[in-house]
Amino acid sequence: MKLLKITRRMAVAACIVTLAACSDKDQDKATPQTSTGNTVVKDLMPTPVKAPKVAESFQVGQEVFVRSLAIDNNTNSLWVGTSTGVLEIDLKTSQVLNTFTREHGLANEYVFAIHVDSQGYKWFGTNAGGASRYKDGKWDVYFPMHGLADYWIYSFVEQKNGPLWIGTWAGANSVDLSTMEFKTYLTELINEWVYALDIDSKDRVWFGTEGGISMYDGNSWQEWSHEDGLGAANINQFPASSNTGLGTRSRHDLSVLEQGKQTYNPSYVFSLIVDDRDDTVWAGTWGGGVGHYDGKAWTNFTTADGLAGNIVYSIAQEPGGIIWFGTDNGLSRYDGQSWTNYDTHTGLLDNNVYAIIPSASGDLWVGTKNGVSRIALNK
Repeated sequence: MKLLKITRRMAVAACIVTLAACSDKDQDKATPQTSTGNTVVKDLMPTPVKAPKVAESFQVGQEVFVRSLAIDNNTNSLWVGTSTGVLEIDLKTSQVLNTFTREHGLANEYVFAIHVDSQGYKWFGTNAGGASRYKDGKWDVYFPMHGLADYWIYSFVEQKNGPLWIGTWAGANSVDLSTMEFKTYLTELINEWVYALDIDSKDRVWFGTEGGISMYDGNSWQEWSHEDGLGAANINQFPASSNTGLGTRSRHDLSVLEQGKQTYNPSYVFSLIVDDRDDTVWAGTWGGGVGHYDGKAWTNFTTADGLAGNIVYSIAQEPGGIIWFGTDNGLSRYDGQSWTNYDTHTGLLDNNVYAIIPSASGDLWVGTKNGVSRIALNK
């Protein structure tokens, strides 16, 4: 089906915008040159490594947030969770295959998290609508009455041999996928508002919450917060963020400002991944930049180091190890030594980057307000 026709069913305007790359001629003009008599020769400098560029963007509508992304390698499709429903995109043709809303079986159109499990089911975590599960045209919906910890779902992750973990605003669930039995963890966590989940090589579960990080090894729990070194110091004296639960759901929006100033809460972990090379942990905080835990101590990176923004909504890792950070002020690429940043001037549709996922083909997909951008990593 054609892209425009499908997205109109969601009341979301969609189109493909191809961003032009510099020609070889333009690149030659930018090469430093030295004049020798009447002859102009290029300086003998090593050829710089070209940074990945935004190749194209898919618009999903003004003021529509792309909050989650997932790839199904079995069907080579990209699943896009937005504030108005879900899109399934064929990665080979870039065409929309399906759109899903409440009419089709979603518990709620605002989709914060997507996961493709080991059985091929697609899980959707929604805002105030619980969790939905989809496969082969059939839907299941899960609410607290079924054992789900809360109606607000922010993350999924699956251990090697199960279970599936679900991060909610009232703790975390583990789900036995063979029996669909739910178990809730609440008091064990450093904070009940769970935004991010990941699994390390030892099959330990890491939880990013509004009050810090918890880790569960199957027997015991550990935790870290700003008091342990997570999150950079508030050197700019930003006001404390009121974008927090503290026992109520009356706030929790995407606002980053208080009276025109950026806000700060270094224990508020909105994103988290475990580095697949060494099991170190990267945690994105609200105003405290990104923290890196090597198993002994935290090292924090902020805009002073090269990070695009100090509120870090999303983190992903390329197969080669390079880390990407989605922030409130653009996208950052970190190779362990240097930073490269992307924003609307370099092709993104918006500077708020809420979701990132690499594909097997060598592309990085980036979800922002208004749409999705593709960064070609191998071109």
